[in-house]
Amino acid sequence: MMERRRMDAALLVLFLGHLAGALEVPLDLLEGLPQPPTITHQSLKDYIIDPRENIIIHCEAKGKPHPSFSWTRNGTHFDIDQDPNVNMKPHSGTLVIDISREKAENYEGVYQCTARNKHGAAVSNNIVVRQSRSPLWSKEKIKPFVVQEGVSLVLPCRPPAGLPPPIIFWMDNYFQRLPQSGRVSQSLNGDLYFSNVLREDSRNDYICYARFPHTQTIQQKQPITVKVLNLDAINDTMAAFYNDTDLFSEDPVDERKPSFLIPSGPSSSKMVLRGQVLEMECIAEGLPTPNISWTKVSGDFPAKRTSFLHYQKTLRIVDVSESDAGDYRCTAKNRLGSVHHTIRVTVKAAPYWISGSPRNLVLAPGENGVLTCRASGTPKPSITWAMNGIPIENSPKDLSRKVEDDTIIFTDVQTGSSAVYQCNVSNEYGYLLSNAFVNVLSEPPRVLTPANVVYKVIKNHRALMDCASFGSPIPKITWFKDSRPGTLGGEAYNMHDNGTLEINIAQARNSGKYTCVARNILGIYENHVYLEVKEPTRILKQPEYKVVQRGRSVVFECKVKHDPSLIPTMNWLKDDGELPDDERLIIDPESLTITDVTENDAGVYTCVVNTTLDHDSASAELTVIERPDPPTDLELTDQKKRSVQLTWTPGDEHNSPIQKFLIQYEDSLHHRGHWHNLTEVPGTKTTAHLKLSPYVHYTFRVLALNAVGFSRPSFPSRVFKTDPAAPDENPTGVQGHGTEHDNLVISWKPLSGLQSNGPGLHYRVMWRQKTIDSEWTTVTVANNSKFVVSGTPTFVPYELKVQAVNDHGAGPEPAISHGYSGEDLPVAAPENVQVFVLNSTLAEVHWDPVPHKLIRGYLKGYKVYYWRERSLHKHNPHHVEKQILTFSGNHSHGMLPGLHAFSLYSFNVKVYNGKGEGPPSPTQQFETPEGVPAAPSSLVITNPNLDSLTLEWSPPHDRNGLITGYTLKYQPVNNSNELGQVEELALPANATSVTLPNLKYSTRYKFYLNAKTVRGAGPAISQEAVTIMDEAVASRQVDIATQGWFIGLMCAIALLILILLIICFIQRNKGGKYPVKEKEDAHTDPEFQPMKDDDCTFGEYSDNEDHKPLKGSRTPSNGTVKRDDSDDSLVDYGEGGDGQFNEDGSFIGQYSGKSASRDTAEGHESSEAPSPINAMNSLNSFV
Repeated sequence: MMERRRMDAALLVLFLGHLAGALEVPLDLLEGLPQPPTITHQSLKDYIIDPRENIIIHCEAKGKPHPSFSWTRNGTHFDIDQDPNVNMKPHSGTLVIDISREKAENYEGVYQCTARNKHGAAVSNNIVVRQSRSPLWSKEKIKPFVVQEGVSLVLPCRPPAGLPPPIIFWMDNYFQRLPQSGRVSQSLNGDLYFSNVLREDSRNDYICYARFPHTQTIQQKQPITVKVLNLDAINDTMAAFYNDTDLFSEDPVDERKPSFLIPSGPSSSKMVLRGQVLEMECIAEGLPTPNISWTKVSGDFPAKRTSFLHYQKTLRIVDVSESDAGDYRCTAKNRLGSVHHTIRVTVKAAPYWISGSPRNLVLAPGENGVLTCRASGTPKPSITWAMNGIPIENSPKDLSRKVEDDTIIFTDVQTGSSAVYQCNVSNEYGYLLSNAFVNVLSEPPRVLTPANVVYKVIKNHRALMDCASFGSPIPKITWFKDSRPGTLGGEAYNMHDNGTLEINIAQARNSGKYTCVARNILGIYENHVYLEVKEPTRILKQPEYKVVQRGRSVVFECKVKHDPSLIPTMNWLKDDGELPDDERLIIDPESLTITDVTENDAGVYTCVVNTTLDHDSASAELTVIERPDPPTDLELTDQKKRSVQLTWTPGDEHNSPIQKFLIQYEDSLHHRGHWHNLTEVPGTKTTAHLKLSPYVHYTFRVLALNAVGFSRPSFPSRVFKTDPAAPDENPTGVQGHGTEHDNLVISWKPLSGLQSNGPGLHYRVMWRQKTIDSEWTTVTVANNSKFVVSGTPTFVPYELKVQAVNDHGAGPEPAISHGYSGEDLPVAAPENVQVFVLNSTLAEVHWDPVPHKLIRGYLKGYKVYYWRERSLHKHNPHHVEKQILTFSGNHSHGMLPGLHAFSLYSFNVKVYNGKGEGPPSPTQQFETPEGVPAAPSSLVITNPNLDSLTLEWSPPHDRNGLITGYTLKYQPVNNSNELGQVEELALPANATSVTLPNLKYSTRYKFYLNAKTVRGAGPAISQEAVTIMDEAVASRQVDIATQGWFIGLMCAIALLILILLIICFIQRNKGGKYPVKEKEDAHTDPEFQPMKDDDCTFGEYSDNEDHKPLKGSRTPSNGTVKRDDSDDSLVDYGEGGDGQFNEDGSFIGQYSGKSASRDTAEGHESSEAPSPINAMNSLNSFV
């Protein structure tokens, strides 16, 4: 038998697994289909009514056709038509009972509603209707509670029983709640417990109030009076009366360890239902007041569901579960001991659903299905089934239905089997009643999701596309994308039981058209939806944490990236709330600007960007800082003669920590109105120990410094006056010096008013000569800074002292300073003065130092006066110009640099001090030897010819000796400024010019000329010049030889020459023969023919005419070119050789222009035009 039951159970489990697909279809979305009734709304099981209002008992249901309603009351049919006070709402089962003519209590009872149509009947819960009650407190006379101080006390409340139970609280006559604490607290039953009473607990208005929430009425108990006797006070009073005799020697109440007022005994028990609230309390008495703590003996408290109330005296656990059962221990403890109480908690449970209430079934004819009513409870509940409100055992038999405890199994259902089944689960703590219908239908598939719905989702998010369907049998759902064959599946897709297609991580490629297909044996249905995957909305630049000073502006940026098809909206929040309505807050598309920031603007600002699909947010905090408020409450404590303690209260630091405090003082006695810095202390301190000076009227103030700056000064402290005293210090900077040769001026830095330490400040000035053992001379000087001692010897060392004195005494013994009386001019000159000539420009002077006593002052040094009498050369002028060299300090020799060579010098030496110079030493003379000469004063080029040049110069201005000769060096310079071979020529001392023959024509030369003495050659002067070119004349004549007038002129000249030659020839024949032919043979180049004879000279055409520069030439008439110090040529020689200069006057042609001139000359040389000179050569040959 047992084996068969096991087999039946196994088959049942297997069968239920195959029937799981027939559950739960969204029938409510379709209209026109038959449907059994379903209860949609009903009143609470325990329905407490207000007797002042009409009674409304709800019962709403739906179904096709719409159901009708009926009621039972206390288990029997309730005929509402027979009671004029009862009405049923149209198209509803809700009852409205008018109690204006009847008492509400007459309608108390258990009501149940039934909703019925031709497909079945659904029933409501049993609704227990009870009238709320708020009875009055019974009148009683409450005696006062008179207790001794320190004992425990309980004030009972005992409110009248009400429905629902009232809320209890204690107040006084002024409707103020009585204060509660760990010593005084209210228990769960409403009583007021005192762990121990104090004298201040005495009062006559302890009033317990009961508030009934349903009727919103409050009932008041009679006031309770409590009198607490204080025997200590009585004992003090009586002892004073009886001459301090202690009449009550014992304490009024001994201190005692704790004991529990409630609960009593060492342990107790408590039962609570699952899902309800568990409250346990432990209230203890004792002196001093005990502290209460809780532990769970076998486990921990459920942290999220546990709380401790009434100063730890009450433990509260909400939504109790079976795991909360166990032993709980409360402990009361004070310094004298502790006590424990254990509460054993058991958890029972009214029935509750395990996997939900039974669900409606829609089956096609021939299908199978299951109704499950699975519930639990403690103790285990019983389950009963009914069909259409009738116990199932009394219902008509149905072979397709089989009841198995909490399950009804349907197999091969047929049309007409529709019904509503009721499942009732109950135990001693309650019941569950649920309706579930079985609807047998035959329907083709339908997709309930609207067609062409566009689903929009953010990239990388989950996408859900619905395909809600209906059909009987239940349709099978498949999905397709775009026009691709094959259903969607795999890891990327997830198909839900309700037909919804899920894409776990949506990407852009998932966008497109999707087709949902619903199929059953009766047909097929398609529906199309669309998916668009959008780019996410992101804040690229988030607002940043800002620290800003009050009164300035701050900007929070919020730059957003979003999908182009989505329109974002940006909102700003402050502290998760709306921004204040303030014109200082300026919202731009990508920023929030706050101008003129105040401290109220501090907080967290959040930029929230929303689209229709997603959102993003970013937050940043704004901290507003400002200079700290000034410190307050300045107090002076620990006052002593030379110190005081200053304390203060810091002001608001305005979000920027105080770094330091600056303490200032005003001396109203000596310097009223001026504040001086005294000391600084770190920002963490609020006290300072101030060291003070005597005889000052101090007023203090404090300033605080943070990162922004200093606060305003605090209000000044009260005046603190220090007593006068003798000075603590003497003047500093004591010096002694003389302004005249017979006085001593003693000076010092006076003490300030703060340093004076008292009134009547003056100075005791003391001095004596240092070198002799003399007594101190003392004078008293008023508040001054110097004193003059007259009639002193000249420049004598003194010892000096200055002591501060006031009306309260003298300062400490002063230190000795040193000084000298006044100086006078030295009375002696240096002796043994010698000179050593080192070279032509440097001499060294030696002398013996002047004795110190003859200096008569501070030795400053020595001065050497020297001057050049004349040059030793006869041509140089006479020089007398004194020069001075000063040698500071105690020197005995010195160098005289920069002398002129070959000169006669005179000199003397003087010593000088702070007063002036002493007499000079005897004047002496010395001669400097010869040196190298300076460069010649000038160098000019004269008579430039084709192959020679003449150089003229002037001797050096500074010969520095006897000139022994000159050296001339010269070398050619080509077109690229390259220098040729150097030629050197030695010239005598008396020479001032030289002609250089055999030079190359049309060549630039550079010349160097320097003078020499026996010491060597001096620096050279340089110059450049160019020999004239032979082509120059021909080039010039070629140009005019083509002119007619010039041809005629040349012919006339030729004829004249011919006549002259004939005349010369005749005279020669008369006077003898002349070797004309031999001379002609000797000169092959007729162009350079001098054209003169011993007897006949043509001066116009010989030397001078041939070597004159051509017209238009820039060559000077004397043939020289004046050079500047750079030795660069200023002009080029030759035809058209004009010098070129920059705007600043510098020469830019230099040697670059010569090549062009030379090319031009060569071009003219190649011309075939006849020149006049060639013509004359031809004529000579003819002759």
